[in-house]
Amino acid sequence: MQRFESFCGSAAPLPRDNIDTDQIVPARFLARRRADGLEAALFHDQRFDKTGTLVESFALNRPEHRGAQILLAGNNFGCGSSREHAVYALLDYGFRAVVAPSFGAIFFQNSLLNGLLPIVLPQRDVNVLLVAAAGGTANSFYISLERQTITTGATSFTFDIDPFRKECMLLGLDDIDFTLRQLDAIIAYEGGSGDPSLS
Repeated sequence: MQRFESFCGSAAPLPRDNIDTDQIVPARFLARRRADGLEAALFHDQRFDKTGTLVESFALNRPEHRGAQILLAGNNFGCGSSREHAVYALLDYGFRAVVAPSFGAIFFQNSLLNGLLPIVLPQRDVNVLLVAAAGGTANSFYISLERQTITTGATSFTFDIDPFRKECMLLGLDDIDFTLRQLDAIIAYEGGSGDPSLS
């Protein structure tokens, strides 16, 4: 997965509670291959009307929020089914982080496993960021995973993250990559020479 260290970008506000994974990616798009990209499926039924025309009032379609890399969401974001496609679609669209007061548990873990940073902040802090995001691309947000901070202007908030998941994201390692880094120790523990093709 892509390494996550720090970046500066704009934020799009979508502060509705209980946005589930079926809203993030409708079920009919689940047969699509990841290699083909899922950015068009993201919030499809909210971004487009029944004729396929962009809904101008939807946050991601507004000119000032196009190209945003941070999504500011409401409580329980990503609840519902466990589909990883929800995370893939957010990444393919260009998002690097989602900030919310709470997340669906499986979505939260899927995000960490695939390089999308889920940031949990109190509602009062999210509200401050929502006000800043009203300026669209004119407002920049800086996220440092190393320092565990999100900053806009003179305002900075600190977030928590599991130390192991933080290390994996900083290094760009998914679970398989991390396991393969321990290959020598695994071979030594098993007491064999191992498969040379894995060395």
